[in-house]
Amino acid sequence: MRFGIREFVLLAILLAMPLSSYWLVFRPQNEEIEQAEREIEHKRAMLEKLQVATSRSDTLEDANEEIAQGIAAIEERLPTGKEIGSIVREVSRLALESGLEQPGMTSGVPVRGSLYWEQPITMTLKGEFNGFYDFLLALEQMPRITRIPNMEVLRSRDHDGHLEATFTLSIYFEGEEQSS
Repeated sequence: MRFGIREFVLLAILLAMPLSSYWLVFRPQNEEIEQAEREIEHKRAMLEKLQVATSRSDTLEDANEEIAQGIAAIEERLPTGKEIGSIVREVSRLALESGLEQPGMTSGVPVRGSLYWEQPITMTLKGEFNGFYDFLLALEQMPRITRIPNMEVLRSRDHDGHLEATFTLSIYFEGEEQSS
């Protein structure tokens, strides 16, 4: 068998067909398939992130609702400026029920906070230590928001177990009204 030009041309054509098919058809298709797979993987990753974010948004909505309920509960504890007088009467009643003498009270100038007002009241109480302790416990149980920023307790020289306490009771309230 002799190889001539015709046979070489035929052999070249036979070898060129699969090579040209690979370079012209299969290679570009493989690149397109790889690009499509990368896009699919990217979209899957984005979908997973979206699912995580969506599940978190439900959790955030629940958390926002809890926070809103907490704020509403605190706002319920803030009286209006018109209710300050009833709170002062309640504090006085608690002192008497605890066995203390009628408290001396001096109202200060209301202080404006960001969303509330603070009414400072300087109080002087006299009585037994146990009664004072009961008064503080009852004051702590009041549904309204109050605080005692400063306190001075002096032991009575006349009676053992008695004291005189001077402190500032701050009552927080909402509204533009200033009560005295």
